[in-house]
Amino acid sequence: MAGHSHWAGIKHKKSIADAKRGKVFSKISRMITLAAKRGGGDPNMNPKLELAISKARMANMPKDNIERAIQKGTGAGGDNIELQECLFEGYGPHGIALMVDALTDNKNRTVPELRKIFEKFGGNMGESGCVSWMFEKKGIILVNSNVCAEDEFMMLVLDAGAEDLQTAGEYYQVLCSHTDLDTVKKAIENQNITIENAEVSWLANNTIDLDEEACRKVVALVEALEDHDDVNNVYSNLNLTQELFLEMKDKS
Repeated sequence: MAGHSHWAGIKHKKSIADAKRGKVFSKISRMITLAAKRGGGDPNMNPKLELAISKARMANMPKDNIERAIQKGTGAGGDNIELQECLFEGYGPHGIALMVDALTDNKNRTVPELRKIFEKFGGNMGESGCVSWMFEKKGIILVNSNVCAEDEFMMLVLDAGAEDLQTAGEYYQVLCSHTDLDTVKKAIENQNITIENAEVSWLANNTIDLDEEACRKVVALVEALEDHDDVNNVYSNLNLTQELFLEMKDKS
């Protein structure tokens, strides 16, 4: 099983069960605001906004919070905060490549803070392009594997334009072009199948195996980065050991 399959299941379960729910809501709110600002406040006409709202609902974010975030984006909320999408790159312990997806209102603040986290946990933040060539931008959809037989679900998603279907723990993981994510997602929902998570992700073309002790060092850096207020997601080319994967799953 590829490393990104492990991460996808863990990241989803952790985000929903995260004790720091206020921080999760804050991050999703900013995603909604930026999507509404760029594409308008109607999710039916704005796939990025629809995806952000879907993520908010999966995290049990209150409807009022969602509406306020949309209003901020469309200018009805009275705030005029400029948000900037940033993709930072670097290396973790043992040369593991990391991609850090962030959303900030002050890049000059975010950059040194993230660099400090990299250094604290044995990594180093690099220049743009230093590791992105190892990754590919993809759409990922997670669906609980008890919804239907794998062959049946595979036919559904492939017909909708998906590229691959994998099994990741108790989930089916659908992979597609990031530009086809909305189309595949709607095809699944039209069959009254509940989607556990859907997002655009950076997937490593090849993953690296490390022993458990080395894996723990990389995971510590990833979790520290994800805990930063401006960071939405962290992607790596680490292939988690099965033992550590199960341990992290149990903690979530």
